[in-house]
Amino acid sequence: MAEDHGRTSVVPVLVLRKITQILRSFSVEQPELTLQQITRMTGLPASTCQRLVRNLVVEGFLDRDDDVYRIGLDFVQWAAPGTLGLDLVRLTRPALVALRDRTGETACLYVRHGPFRTVVSIADSRHPVIRRFAVGMVMPLHAGSAGKVLLAWDPTARQEAVGHGLSRFTEHTVVDIDVLTEQLAAVRRAGFAASFEERDAGAASVSAPVFGLSGELVATLGIGAPLQRLGPTEAERWAPVVVESARDASRRIGFRDERCAADSPAPDRFGVNR
Repeated sequence: MAEDHGRTSVVPVLVLRKITQILRSFSVEQPELTLQQITRMTGLPASTCQRLVRNLVVEGFLDRDDDVYRIGLDFVQWAAPGTLGLDLVRLTRPALVALRDRTGETACLYVRHGPFRTVVSIADSRHPVIRRFAVGMVMPLHAGSAGKVLLAWDPTARQEAVGHGLSRFTEHTVVDIDVLTEQLAAVRRAGFAASFEERDAGAASVSAPVFGLSGELVATLGIGAPLQRLGPTEAERWAPVVVESARDASRRIGFRDERCAADSPAPDRFGVNR
């Protein structure tokens, strides 16, 4: 039977467009949605939306917990191979693994996409109790040490984050632009950032910048852990190691200028937020 190219080329596009609408309904600010919310945000007919959402759950694109849906972990994991061929990920991998081995904590490499940061590489901690990360995770810039590093060295990132809005995730999230500006200036002076419970209660992190061949900021390298293992004292202890690992990652992608970080950073210098 001859294919009706005009018809078969249109139907799949329409279905994919509806699926894309559903997936784009989820965001960092609203990672969990009910079916009614998805229907309202997409504008799709209720029966169509219900059918597509049900199938997306079956195929692993979405996960369901009672009446609430979120992007499926299978979907996040499928995105991981997309980063493996990146020179940035491949070349910095030894520095990432070495940071995990020296600190014992999960090490992550982040890059910026608009007002958000995305995990592109992970070396998981071997502790039984860990802070969970996954390649493809998207997080805000203003809450967490990795995001603040990106904001501190990239004025465009700051503009996009502020323009998008500074959402509050915990009582420790900095949502005052003036306070955030002061912290970012201190992060640049220190050469790294540390955060405590800014995005998730009971979580902490320390991060430093990774620079490219011509000195531009290309990524952030850091560690994340439960607060009981990474409090202010431990953060001060591991900060020089994180900075050193970020420098190693920078050198591996061609950066040669050692002026990217301070020699003796200390968390208290840049207004760490508990």
